[in-house]
Amino acid sequence: MAYTGPPARWERMMKNGFWVFGYGSLLWNPGFVPEQSHRAVLTGFRRSFCMWSIHHRGTPSQPGLVLALDRAERGSCEGMALKVAGRDAELTLQELRRRELVSSAYHEETVRIRIAGVGEVEAVAYIVDRNHRQYCRLRPEEQARIIASASGGRGDNRDYLERTVARLNELGIGDPDLDSLLGRVHAITAGAGHGRSELCPHDPPQ
Repeated sequence: MAYTGPPARWERMMKNGFWVFGYGSLLWNPGFVPEQSHRAVLTGFRRSFCMWSIHHRGTPSQPGLVLALDRAERGSCEGMALKVAGRDAELTLQELRRRELVSSAYHEETVRIRIAGVGEVEAVAYIVDRNHRQYCRLRPEEQARIIASASGGRGDNRDYLERTVARLNELGIGDPDLDSLLGRVHAITAGAGHGRSELCPHDPPQ
């Protein structure tokens, strides 16, 4: 779902450039050259493998998992604020929508993020729709089983996780939950067993 806020504010953003909040693959593959980039924090959300991927990192018959921003009242997510220059705004937005809104599982929204030394800025972010059939909640061991074997149009699901963890560590952000998940994935690919979780409220998309 694309942005539906006040047209005048959106027009200003398109003229002067806008911020994008990156928390997953946008950290290591934004698809554009940011005019500025800073570490930033978004409160009220958490980074989570809570979205089935049937295009980029999985298929309809064997879905993978991708990260999404999931609402969490006391949560916070540290990522990167990426500034899109005004001259690139229209084209970059089109590319972001083509990439992020391949299905209706994400909502495009503007959120307030906090940048150290700069303060709060408004940024575009893609928020998972909890009512969409691609939304799920899985135990870490089930996430690992899926990520270890799924692959889609943009490559292996494991590669997606590895690149995200590597980039977070490079940036000094770190995410202990993702570090642990990657360890589970590596154990599975090395031959460890795994079982099935019963915590997903929706069956994988078909």
